[in-house]
Amino acid sequence: MSATRFKLALAQQNFRVGDVAANLRCMQACTQVARAAQADLIVFPELALVGYPPEDLLFHRGLRARVDAALQELSQAADGIALITGYPEYSANENDKGDEIHNTAAVFSNGREIARYRKQQLPNYQVFDEKRYFRAGDETVVVEVAGVRIGLLICEDIWHAAPVAAARAAGAELLLAINASPFEIGKQAQRESELRKRVKESQLPFVYLNLVGGQDELVFDGGSVVLNSQGEIVFRAAAFESVIEYVEFERDATGRISPLPASVAPIAGDDATIYQALVLGVRDYVDKHGFPGVVLGLSGGIDSALTLMIAVDALGAERVQVVMMPSRYTSQMSIDDAALQASRLGVQHCVIPIEPLFETVLTSLRDEFAGRAPDTTEENLQSRCRMLLLMGISNKTGRMLLTTGNKSEMAVGYATLYGDMAGGYAPIKDCSKLRVYRLAAYRNSLVAKEVAANDEAPVIPRRVIEREPSAELRADQKDVDSLPPYEILDPILEAFIEEDCSVDEIVARGYARETVLRVLGMVRRNEYKRRQAPPGVRISRRAFGRDWRYPITNGYRN
Repeated sequence: MSATRFKLALAQQNFRVGDVAANLRCMQACTQVARAAQADLIVFPELALVGYPPEDLLFHRGLRARVDAALQELSQAADGIALITGYPEYSANENDKGDEIHNTAAVFSNGREIARYRKQQLPNYQVFDEKRYFRAGDETVVVEVAGVRIGLLICEDIWHAAPVAAARAAGAELLLAINASPFEIGKQAQRESELRKRVKESQLPFVYLNLVGGQDELVFDGGSVVLNSQGEIVFRAAAFESVIEYVEFERDATGRISPLPASVAPIAGDDATIYQALVLGVRDYVDKHGFPGVVLGLSGGIDSALTLMIAVDALGAERVQVVMMPSRYTSQMSIDDAALQASRLGVQHCVIPIEPLFETVLTSLRDEFAGRAPDTTEENLQSRCRMLLLMGISNKTGRMLLTTGNKSEMAVGYATLYGDMAGGYAPIKDCSKLRVYRLAAYRNSLVAKEVAANDEAPVIPRRVIEREPSAELRADQKDVDSLPPYEILDPILEAFIEEDCSVDEIVARGYARETVLRVLGMVRRNEYKRRQAPPGVRISRRAFGRDWRYPITNGYRN
């Protein structure tokens, strides 16, 4: 007999790649909570049992053994409640030539597996390379749970009409997709637009459950949603939060299943969602690696100021240490502003001048440099002196070193290899310089816990935001001495890096050809630096890292 009411538990949770035992414990605990809430079904995200993306861990026989054992335990958790989870399914192929792997959703009920769906559409673009690991499924699966016929889908399947149409044709009255969809600017709106298309085509309600948490460069933002058969969103989970949420469905007099209205979390603006992604990315990278905290160089400039703010929001002030390392070119303004921000945030702060170390290095290289005029070599040596001090502190304390470079600098090589590029993680690596300014202003607009109620001073000093940017590695240095103004540089970089525009197309947008050629030449020449940079949070359509694969050695010219 078909159910009149159906209660669904959505486990939007943060799983750790490779830690099958911990992921299993999380699922078991969530299932107990959902059972106590009298849910009929609890659902977990794509590949939740191993975390996403597991990459070449999938090839390890030890992982397969752990997955097989965990599935047996998980089936026992489905007692009095049905359960759906994603996992890698290993099976011998038809010709017994070895193992093939499917990206699979398993359905458990009454202590046993009752259905299994294999992902049909395997993404192989941007950060995804699932065709390296998985074989595509080709069977539609509709499973009945508590009297409701559910059509199963996995992530990329929803971006194509065919899997949804096949599920409806097979008798589905509710569509459900488990996902591991990473954050990028505007991604939630894109997902929901695509879901509305599938609902319009199928005339069926749709449940979309997404993963949450940071994994290396990727941050999964959650934002799970439920749409009714009219394409209206009746539920949306909070972004960037681990939650168990419940949505109830009711069968009307005509026999149709419809979701009942529930809480709908708002979609925040770009600056807010980007900042949340950066904070979650840093927190999970540090915590999942087991670091006690972080250390970073605080220069008095905007990049390190924003990085510090992100670190404090991610980890708490007690886990953050900052070091000001002035040289002969460091202004008193920089020293004062760095000290002011450190004091306001309550982080451990010390000042270690690099002048003695710099002088020693210059003395050691005196004969080698004889007869040669000072140039960027001396600038880079200052940056590498700072790296030596920061890495020494990192090694001694166990705190991971955060780098503070932005995307504009990484693109054109305005950074020192084995100097300010050195470190374990780069929080703002995918943020352009103009984006850094916007994020700093956004964070200052919030009420900070660290600032007393009667203190209107911003957590990032206004002078840090308003001053002209400078690396302060030579006298009276300004960024515009070496680069076009960021108002010109950043749009050119975005057009080339994220949109793959040609020189002519960028020039047609109103930029001087000479400037465009100069900028793109810098991007090309500095690929070798980017390959040696630490990972950082991906927020854009195309970040340097796993979805930027340009050859270091190549003869292509713009």
